Amino acid sequence: MHPDIFSSMKSKNEFVIPFEGLKIGKYLYEYQVDTSFFEELDYSIIQGGDIKVNFNLEKKETMMLGQFEMEGTVQLPCDRCNDLMETPITVSHLIIYKFSDEDISDDENLIVLPSSAFTIDITNNIYELLTVALPTRVVHEENECNEEMLDLLYGFEDPEDDEEDNDEDIDPRWNDLKKLK
Repeated sequence: MHPDIFSSMKSKNEFVIPFEGLKIGKYLYEYQVDTSFFEELDYSIIQGGDIKVNFNLEKKETMMLGQFEMEGTVQLPCDRCNDLMETPITVSHLIIYKFSDEDISDDENLIVLPSSAFTIDITNNIYELLTVALPTRVVHEENECNEEMLDLLYGFEDPEDDEEDNDEDIDPRWNDLKKLK
């Protein structure tokens, strides 16, 4: 993960952690991420949410270890009807913050901080970890999709029902192949 991937994102001060005055040891930071967090991000695929974030920072002599523990729900559009739906999400991830004046790593779990740095902004880390943890397909339970939207998008009630209704329009050879199941 690279700190400037989302340069257009507005940084929230509450997610900026000054580590310069911290002694070597462990520190716990607790946050509640809600819809306002995602509204401040440009081009967020997550529309809203309610996520508890625990960030355990362990400061060492030449590096810091950041353990993220996140649990809650996010709001995403249904892949079928496009209505928002709540999706549970859980994240547990370790990021290593290493001090160096050279960008020495392609490892996404290692962030290289310049020796002159005295704060870390974990806004991007939180967002990236949440988006990576999203399910590949988000759909409502059966019969919970917005029927009007399905009708507008697909011209029928349920996209899966369409395959059965149009069997007569398909080349007869395909119908014969379907029978081989």
